Amino acid sequence: MSPPPAPLRPAPPKPSTRPRAAVGLSLGVALVLLFVAIRVLAPEAVGDVLSNSVQDFFTLSISVVIESLPFVFLGILLSIGVQVWLPDGFLLRHLPRNRVARRVTVSLLGVLLPVCECGNVPLARGLILRGLTVGESMTFLLAAPILNPVTIITTYQAFGWSDGILVSRILGGFVIANLIGWIYSRHPSPMSLLTPKFQASCAHAHDEVRASRTRRSVAMFDKETSAMLPALFVGSAVAGLIQVAVSRDVLVTLGQNPVLSVFALMALAFVVAICSNVDAFFILAFGSTFMPGAIVAFLVFGPMIDVKMLALMRTTFTAKTLVQLTVIVGLASAALGLAVNALA
Repeated sequence: MSPPPAPLRPAPPKPSTRPRAAVGLSLGVALVLLFVAIRVLAPEAVGDVLSNSVQDFFTLSISVVIESLPFVFLGILLSIGVQVWLPDGFLLRHLPRNRVARRVTVSLLGVLLPVCECGNVPLARGLILRGLTVGESMTFLLAAPILNPVTIITTYQAFGWSDGILVSRILGGFVIANLIGWIYSRHPSPMSLLTPKFQASCAHAHDEVRASRTRRSVAMFDKETSAMLPALFVGSAVAGLIQVAVSRDVLVTLGQNPVLSVFALMALAFVVAICSNVDAFFILAFGSTFMPGAIVAFLVFGPMIDVKMLALMRTTFTAKTLVQLTVIVGLASAALGLAVNALA
């Protein structure tokens, strides 16, 4: 008589990346708190031991984190509101069906959302999960930091109507964002522009609809912070490192050249990674040194592409996509700046 069959054992659970993400997030937060504590509480003797470059690195990196963190959290909360609390199909029902008109409308959503570029990344992720195309989400992502009311008001307070800087920034940001949206709307396989991890999130976006909205909101907040904050910390550290390494004296010497000044301030915008809500006051100090076109290029390119923004966008888009995006936005911003200088 044959022995009875052995009982079936359940398959071992698949290893989860959740603990790894939680550890990385906790480590990043701990490092930032440590740097802040060292900077605030350390006696002056410790500061004397550290070189000026090291002190500047800590100061600049922490300032980028502190400046960006509120907007990242605001963007995550807005993303949760769009994904969880809006009725199904609400967003798509209220947008135009014509593709061009829809991208124009999406690019103007930033007028209603005073969020800088950091907070727009999680919000753009939520728009994709809610049914917008990759090209439409890119249009919003690039236009919103420039077309939001806080950015417009601060730019006006800094420059007024002088040299057409405010108008050039608004129109340039709008045109470039819609150009990007049009280019990527024609991509034969738009989902291939996204990272495999985010593609999986899109595929399973409706798996947890049976859970309560509150539970889904908490789970989504945990998921988005685990994705966004490590990227923010890395991007801020890179921004601080580059700022320490790059001499601003070199940039100032290029200020009065109508061509080189544009690329010099675009490079500065890329490395300082300053929030679009306050970048106009930052660059105002260079107003007497650099030509208007260079300032416009700084104010348009910076909110769309900088080292911190690329680190955040890497959570959603592939590296190849970000390289293409950087090249196209960079060329368009340079062309805008050179045109303003030619007319100045």
